[in-house]
This record gives sequence, structure tokens and C-alpha cells, in this order.
Amino acid sequence: MAAQRARPVRVLVDMDGVLADFEAGLLRGFLRRFPGEPHVPLEQRRGFLASEQYRALRPDLAFTPGQERSGECPPTLRDHHPPRPSSLRSPGLGSLMETSPGLHLLEARPGPRTLLLQDKVASVYEAPGFFLDLEPIPGALEALREMNAMPDTEVFICSSPLLKFDHCVGEKYRWVERHLGPQFVERIILTRDKTVVLGDLLIDDKDTIQGLEETPSWEHILFTCCHNQHLALPPSRRRLLSWSDNWREIIESKRAAV
Repeated sequence: MAAQRARPVRVLVDMDGVLADFEAGLLRGFLRRFPGEPHVPLEQRRGFLASEQYRALRPDLAFTPGQERSGECPPTLRDHHPPRPSSLRSPGLGSLMETSPGLHLLEARPGPRTLLLQDKVASVYEAPGFFLDLEPIPGALEALREMNAMPDTEVFICSSPLLKFDHCVGEKYRWVERHLGPQFVERIILTRDKTVVLGDLLIDDKDTIQGLEETPSWEHILFTCCHNQHLALPPSRRRLLSWSDNWREIIESKRAAV
């Protein structure tokens, strides 16, 4: 009886931060839109969510997770005193506006004043053209093409879209078509929960990936990015320093296990 042939190794490759340079695009877009605002240089980035670092610089630069964008100012910045028309130019309101330039008064009426809070960081990556115009990570396109041509290897692009997906989803498809061609468009998986996707390897720059499945089928290979390069991984975890690193060896190491 002929020996049963091992199944292909399935590699899931994240998009933002692994194939497309999200961090550089975010910083470039933020400086272009808000040249006078404080920002976080790439060499100082820490943590997966850039919004958390920007919020630490100044609270109005980015929303807290789950904060509603309903036009109402966060509780810490609300003024519950009924305003008078003359108070629109009062020193108290002026100082609030000076210390929080992202806040804008919508109207004066009895009861709490309503302020419009602009999430400056999100306004960059939610803008049309942001995802489409991201530069490829050095070596990413060549590596993915070579990986896809390897025998007994299946490659899928596995990416999480924004919750505000007006431009994000379509632009991710167009980015892949532009840089990798239509054959890779057929291999895009967009999901908010990567733990439910079957694979042997997931190459991703997010240091912790959680979801419905406590034990996903894939081994998470941390792709080094500016926001995670300082992290010390336990011996059980593997890291890919860049696409110049030996990603081929990582794939070959999985073949005996499938």
C-alpha cells in the first residue's frame, strides 16, 4: 500500500503590519492632517493599538475603546452647568477648548452642553484611500509569491477589517489585486476572529490573538513591527524578524506535524 501523502501546510498571513505598512501610513497621514499636534514616532511605538499611545499624549486625540461617537463629550470633559449665550466666550470654556483642541461646541441650550469629539487618529485610517495607498512591507510581496509557489503549501491572506468598514474592506481587496494580482484576491479571508480559521501557521504582528477558540489550530508566528519589537517572547513562541528572516525554515518545520 502506498504511503499516504501528507496534506499541504496552510499558512495564514496577516495584512496590516505584515504585508502592508500600516504604522508608517498612519504616522504619515496623521502628520499630514494634523501637523501641529503631538505624535508618536515609529521608534517610540509600544502596544498594538496606536490610539492608546496617542490618547496618553492627549485624551482628545483618540477615543477610548467602545466610546460612542454620538457627539456627546466624554464625562470627564462635560460641563453640566446650563450655558448662557455670553458664556460661549467665557474664560472657562476658552481654557477647555485650548487644552482640548479636538473638542468643538455644537450648540448652547439648557442642560449639559454637547461637544463634538473628533477622533483624530481614527480619522486618518478611516479616510478613503488610506488602506489602498499603504506601502508594501519590504520583501513581503516577493516572499508571498515564493511561498505560494512552494509545493504542498497553501497560502491565505487573513486580515481583520475595521468595524467602520466603509472603505477598509474594498480597499484591502484592491490593494491585494494591485500588488499581488487577481490570483491572491481569491485567497483573502476577512474576519474579526482569526481563531476560527483553520491553518498551521499564522504570521501576524499582533502579539496576542484571542477569540472564540481558546486553542486555535495554527501556531502564531509574531512578525516584528515597531510596536512589538521590544517584547520578550517565551521559549515556546517564535518570531519572524522581517521577510529577510528564514520564513522558509518555519514552514518546513511544520511539515512533519501535518
